[in-house]
Amino acid sequence: MRSIWKGAISFGLVSVPVKVYSATEDHDLKLHQVHDKDRGRIRYQRRCEVCGEVVEYADIDKAYEEGGRTVVITDEDFESLPVERSREIEVVEFVPDEQIDPMFFEKSYYLEPEKVGVKPYQLLKRTLEQTELTAVVKFALRQKTRLGALRVRGDVMVLQSLLWPDEVREAAFPILTDTEVRISDKELKMSSSLVESLSAEFEPEQFADEYQEQLRQLVEAKLAKGDAVDTEETFGEQPEEREGAEVLDLMEALRRSVESRRKASDGAAEAKPSSGSRSRSKKAADDAGESPKPARSRSRSAAKREDAEPPKEEKAAKAPARRRKSAS
Repeated sequence: MRSIWKGAISFGLVSVPVKVYSATEDHDLKLHQVHDKDRGRIRYQRRCEVCGEVVEYADIDKAYEEGGRTVVITDEDFESLPVERSREIEVVEFVPDEQIDPMFFEKSYYLEPEKVGVKPYQLLKRTLEQTELTAVVKFALRQKTRLGALRVRGDVMVLQSLLWPDEVREAAFPILTDTEVRISDKELKMSSSLVESLSAEFEPEQFADEYQEQLRQLVEAKLAKGDAVDTEETFGEQPEEREGAEVLDLMEALRRSVESRRKASDGAAEAKPSSGSRSRSKKAADDAGESPKPARSRSRSAAKREDAEPPKEEKAAKAPARRRKSAS
């Protein structure tokens, strides 16, 4: 990674010199546009509407127009702004982690301390971990004043730029307030049963961008065989649209969904025998008045825990405690 900005975290009289690195990147395949007849690349030119010449980036300034008047702002003008010249990530306050709505998160950056700032960096990091607080900060980056959240991720501190309040639009949908909806206890229990059957610990490494994987597979097939690619040969025979997509009745849709999860669990149980413990999904199904459901497939962490399971009688005694801990 390459540093994109250097500055210092300041809180009180403490200053922590840091380097800033972008913490995320785009993994999408880079596609370009071509003419469909001859495959010639489509190029976009920055052409001046006054003289008609193609203009290089180095010769382009930014401008603001109002009331027929245009004001040009050069790079030197931007650099002269006091805020832009500031190299401080100023801590404004410390707030509980859960008080920052994820809706405000914009982009994430890793912070690496300079050699002279390792100790205050570690001090601030450990303080944030111990207090379970997030630092709300202000900083300027790339010609924009930003609000940010400074928190800990693993062994490093992460700076997440936040949207300003007026950049988050309010959602006002009359259909949600003007339409009277009645949800029965049975519908709620059935819905809860379905949710419980899909409950798991979040492990992001288990997920993949299937669209990009299939797109890469298609590109490789075209590179190997040309444009006349048999998609069925490349991706295999695709299943028809699920029958459940046509269900209009809510209760029937929930019932079929729970039944589908039950069959999936049955298949997983045949492939790998379960430990016989009562799962949360089974309990939720019982509460909903459904027949017992097999336990959902286990995560890797759950499988490790089951390797050292106590006897069945002891497990039964501990099951309520485990369910309370899971619910919390």
